[in-house]
Amino acid sequence: MEPRAIDYLVVGAGFAGAVLAERLASQCGARVLVVDRRNHLGGNAHDGPDAAGVLLHTYGPHYFRTNSQRVVDYLGQFTAWHPVDYRILSWTHGQYWPFPINLNTFEQFLGRPSSPEEMTRLLAEWREPIAEPANSEEVIVSQVGRALYDLFYKNYTRKQWNRDASTLDASVCGRIPIRTNRDDHHFSEKFQALPADGYTRMFERMLAHPNIEVQLGADYQDVRSRVRPRHLIYTGPVDEFYDHCFGHLPYRSLRFEPETLATEFFQPAMQVNYPNDHAFTRIVEIKHATGQKIPVTTIVREYPQDYLPGREAYYPIPARDARALYQKYRARAEAEPNVSFVGRLATYRYYNMDQVVAMALTEFDKLRARHHASAA
Repeated sequence: MEPRAIDYLVVGAGFAGAVLAERLASQCGARVLVVDRRNHLGGNAHDGPDAAGVLLHTYGPHYFRTNSQRVVDYLGQFTAWHPVDYRILSWTHGQYWPFPINLNTFEQFLGRPSSPEEMTRLLAEWREPIAEPANSEEVIVSQVGRALYDLFYKNYTRKQWNRDASTLDASVCGRIPIRTNRDDHHFSEKFQALPADGYTRMFERMLAHPNIEVQLGADYQDVRSRVRPRHLIYTGPVDEFYDHCFGHLPYRSLRFEPETLATEFFQPAMQVNYPNDHAFTRIVEIKHATGQKIPVTTIVREYPQDYLPGREAYYPIPARDARALYQKYRARAEAEPNVSFVGRLATYRYYNMDQVVAMALTEFDKLRARHHASAA
C-alpha cells in the first residue's frame, strides 16, 4: 500500500508535540498526525483521578510557572487557570524546615531569632571562596557554606541523580534560590498556576482540531512506514531516533508509590523533601496545589532509580560526560533537513514546561516561515 501523504508527523503528544500540532493545524491548515506510544495525551504532564477520585499528576508533580506572557496567552486559549502558591518543606533531623533556604530556615538552624543583616554576615563567614563554581556542590558551598549544604543538598542530590553533586553541572542546584528574607516560595516566576480542569483536559482541547489525527498506543517505528510526511517533528529521546549509534545517553528514571488515606490532608505542604531520611526523595500531596475538595487524600512517595529498558526516561543527566556524548547526536540532528528535534528528550536538556512551550512556539515560527509563507 502506498504511504499516506501528510504535512507533518509529530512523534510525542506532550507539550512540544501538542503545541506544534495545534499551531500548524490551526494557523497553517496543515494536516498533522500525532503519535504517542503511551495510551494517553500529555506526556509526563498527564494527570487524572485515581481510584479514590483524587486528581494526581501521573508522572510526578508538574508545577507550572512562567515569566513569559506569550506562553500564558497561548495556553490560556485552552484552559482557565487555578492560581497556586507553591510551597515546599524539607524534613530532616526530626523536623520540618522551610525550603528553599530563607531567613526562617536560618533562624531554625540557629535556634533563635535573627535578621537579614545577620544572615548575610554569617553566610559570608561560612561560605567557601569559590569565584566561579564549576559544579553543584561548589555553587551551594560558595553561597551558604558546608553545614547547610550537608543538611539540605548533599544526600538529596546523591539520591536523585546517583551521583555526587561535585560531578553535576552547577545549574542543577544553582536553580534553587537562597534568600535572606522571609520569602519561602519555591519559585520566583510572576505567573504560577495549574490548568483549572487539569493538564489532560487542556491537551484534549489543544488537539481537538479537525486537521489533527491522534494515534495513541502507536510506536513511531510502526507508523513511519505507513505515512509520507512533508516534515517530521520528533520529541522523543534523540539517541533512540538514531538507534543508539553512538551509545545510550544516560537518564534518570523514577518510581512512584501512591497511598490513599482517609483524611483531608496528610502533610503541611504539597511537597516535603527528604534529603537525609528514607530511600525516597520526596512525598507529594498534589491536593494542596489543585484545590480539590474531597475528604480523602493520596500521597505519592517518589523513588529515583536507574534508567533501564522498560522504564521511562525522566531526566537527562546534567554532567560533562553525558553532554559530550549528546554532542555527537546533536551534530547528526542539526544536519537533518526535514526533521525538527524539540523538547527535553530530543535536545537532551532539562527544561521546565513553559520553556518547552516557548521552544515549540519558536519552532512553529520557523516552520511557518519555511513551509507556509503565504499563511504567515
